[in-house]
Amino acid sequence: MTSTMGGDPDSGAIDVSIVIRTYNEARWLPELLAAIDRQAMHGMTREIVVVDSGSTDGTVQIAQEHGCRIVRIEQHRFSFGRSLNTGCHAARGRWLVFISGHCIPTDADWLHNLVTPLARGVCVYAYGRQQGHPELTRFSEGQLFRKYYPETSAVPQEGFFCNNANAALLRSVWRLHPFDEELTGLEDMALAKRLRDAGHATGYVATSAVYHIHQERCRQIKRRFEREAVALKSIMPEVHVSFPDFVRYFVAGIVFDWSAALAERRLSRAWLDICKYRLMQFYGTYRGNHEHRHLSRRMKEQYFFPQKRPAARALVAELEGPR
Repeated sequence: MTSTMGGDPDSGAIDVSIVIRTYNEARWLPELLAAIDRQAMHGMTREIVVVDSGSTDGTVQIAQEHGCRIVRIEQHRFSFGRSLNTGCHAARGRWLVFISGHCIPTDADWLHNLVTPLARGVCVYAYGRQQGHPELTRFSEGQLFRKYYPETSAVPQEGFFCNNANAALLRSVWRLHPFDEELTGLEDMALAKRLRDAGHATGYVATSAVYHIHQERCRQIKRRFEREAVALKSIMPEVHVSFPDFVRYFVAGIVFDWSAALAERRLSRAWLDICKYRLMQFYGTYRGNHEHRHLSRRMKEQYFFPQKRPAARALVAELEGPR
């Protein structure tokens, strides 16, 4: 089935609703909104819905000044899936586009390229390419971006990998298949798996690219991979990461990154940071894989809002258990 890039009676005059989840994103949100303004719309109409979970750095004011619609979610109710569902409920477009508040489209065709597979009926859920920032992204994270977001599109794709930092979903499909609100992460993969099992196609659009900017301390890196591993246990309970697995993956990751950094003449500057990043990545994955239990409210807050918690050390101790 082929669809045009015009209006849809079910969604009023709006073709695309761009849903941005934010929490203290004042650093990059202006650049993101400016990049959205530069998009080649090809006759499409769009709106921007910002779902904010308690920002204190002026994020909401920036969004308001730009004309975005603001939807708020209380921190104690936050999960990635619930935040997206809240934004989707408020959205009016037939195509729902998700982008992180610290992602920036690389060119003016990002939006058009991302929704085109949906408009043509090729798939119902698509995600775009992510690249590291040339100056800010850690070397190892850049390697991960290259691994999971290659230069070649797959529309439709095999498997169910997906990432909502840069993705598009049919609103009609979301109504039947909302995001899981209990997962600590990977709500995108969980939905893609459900859609695949229901007979729907998903896809990867390499020509819809964003810079994904993480400026995390080591503990935040560990926490991110830990909560994703907790979520993965619910999505794929057959996945087990043993301590020998952790050691093997850690060593292999360092060897791979050191080799790549040597080829790029960056090893002298990056070797130590490579060790730190890969340690946090795989130790977080190992701990999350073995921490599959119901999360208390305090633990959820530690996963999602680490920078606002004055009792951070106590909460980390709760997460990590006896040393």
